Amino acid sequence: MSIELINHISKHISIDRKDLESVAGFFTPVQAKKKENLVTAGLHCKYNYFVVKGCMRMYFITEHGSEQTIQFALENWWMTDLEAFNKGKTASLSVQTIESCELLAIDKPSMEKMLATHPQMERYFRMIYERAYSASLFRVQFIFQFSKEDSYLHFSNAYPNFVQRIPQKILASFLGFTPEYLSELRRKRVKIGLRGKAGKDRKS
Repeated sequence: MSIELINHISKHISIDRKDLESVAGFFTPVQAKKKENLVTAGLHCKYNYFVVKGCMRMYFITEHGSEQTIQFALENWWMTDLEAFNKGKTASLSVQTIESCELLAIDKPSMEKMLATHPQMERYFRMIYERAYSASLFRVQFIFQFSKEDSYLHFSNAYPNFVQRIPQKILASFLGFTPEYLSELRRKRVKIGLRGKAGKDRKS
């Protein structure tokens, strides 16, 4: 079992080593290439994925044929079309790797058996889903409450790893910008930073 998942579970709940080793048996290691679709809209959603290493995104295709990114997952995050996974439905959302990824996958029957065998894992997943829900509310807040520039600043300050690792086109889709507008914002922030640095240098 990945030490990353062991640490993540132990961080959220009290569980002994023997139970952790048993939990490990319900997961399958997966190596995924960059830009590989792990969940595809319109097809059966078989797995829930824990990110050991890499970055993924969730998206859907709009009526205009463009991709709208709605969620990201870096190391120690979970990702799947949760409703489709839980209810055995075809997916309405797609999950794609942004980088090459090392993942741990669990299917629905294994998930149910694991939760029945180790009921303390119910609390772990409840805490994970609460975290995901809070993140989704944060995104809704900055979309409706802040200007486009402030939305970018709030997001980049809250999730600096995302901003560094996600391609500009995908990040722009998530924020509701065009790639050109996001590029303009970044150039503006660089100029402000350079002016601030020049001012400090003159004072010193």
